[in-house]
Amino acid sequence: MRILVIGAGVGGISIARGLLRDGHDVTVFERRPDVQAGGGAVTIWSNGATVLRQLGVDMDGAGQALSTVRVMTSAGHGLATLDLSAIANRMGEQVRQVPRRILLERLLEGFPAECILCNAHAVGVVRECDGARIEFADGSHADGDLVIGADGLHSMVRGVVGADRAVPTGWCSWQGLTALPDGIDRHVAFVVIGEHGNLGLWPAGSEVQWWFDLPWSPDFVRPERPIDMLRSNFTGWTEPTDRVLAMLTDDDLAHSPYPHFRHPIPPSGHGALTLVGDAAHTMPPTLAQGTNQALLDTMVLCKALSDVRREAHGDLTGALRRYEKTRRRRAAAVSRVASLQVSHGEAVLRPAAMLSDRFMTWALSTFLRSVSHRRMADDINRDLAASTTCRQR
Repeated sequence: MRILVIGAGVGGISIARGLLRDGHDVTVFERRPDVQAGGGAVTIWSNGATVLRQLGVDMDGAGQALSTVRVMTSAGHGLATLDLSAIANRMGEQVRQVPRRILLERLLEGFPAECILCNAHAVGVVRECDGARIEFADGSHADGDLVIGADGLHSMVRGVVGADRAVPTGWCSWQGLTALPDGIDRHVAFVVIGEHGNLGLWPAGSEVQWWFDLPWSPDFVRPERPIDMLRSNFTGWTEPTDRVLAMLTDDDLAHSPYPHFRHPIPPSGHGALTLVGDAAHTMPPTLAQGTNQALLDTMVLCKALSDVRREAHGDLTGALRRYEKTRRRRAAAVSRVASLQVSHGEAVLRPAAMLSDRFMTWALSTFLRSVSHRRMADDINRDLAASTTCRQR
């Protein structure tokens, strides 16, 4: 099929890579002058790592493999120590913290450059009886059998599909990457929760992804010295936090804050249009699942389109609706959990420490397995292994 993808971020390149692997004719349209990744680092959980392996993306040496997440209160009381190595053993893949730029670089390795067209500002999509047409700001257009919106939080394609806009959650993140301070274990991530905010320090190789979450509203007025605001809110929470705060300057906060949004999961679409990634289900970063959910979109959508090719009279629109239905409930479950308020007072948080670390680790891995289409992933892994064996013979 002739497939057009709008957006060359992680979601857009992932789905394009999967479709090219499966033999489709794919073009990615990007409005910026080049393909680049914004933001800091992303957590690749085992469910996302499985899809990257299916796509032939080598993540060895990328970022930092993590073994542990320590969760504590701002007063220094431990709440849980999550064993990421146990989760990796159960789900078959390591958990990594990877700078977004490196993840995109790995996705682009071996990707045909001629399949990406930059400076292509899509302003509209028109459904046609045998596909869909993208209209661009310069008056040109492109026709395809299928158009995939991977154009992020403020997706133009989402509006064409008729889905509701994202709504703010009332929180924001001040975040970025900086050099990993000496003496910090690069295999251990920290999450610290307070009554009026929370923070995270997640090593990503020689760097550390830091974030400080605080309340936010549309009438938010940015302070002249945001670093002073962060220090007044978070100094003294943990010794590593103080060391990172001492290293940061206002220049490190130039692009922050990033308000948290949540998309209502869209109903079934119409015609040869569909959505992937943040265009379909922007969610708060609480579970660090945004990138992983975009990768799962890639796996399920590629599988749906592969099934169409195997059928004598394949129904493309039916396959798209099956993809959307398959993803809807699981993406909605992740979004609901990610949208739960994290910040609470010490009295509310302390009872959580009564649960064993082993139980908390089991609960997280069970949740991840339940929303990750494990049976489909196992079937795809077997098919890819058999295909590789046949080619080698």
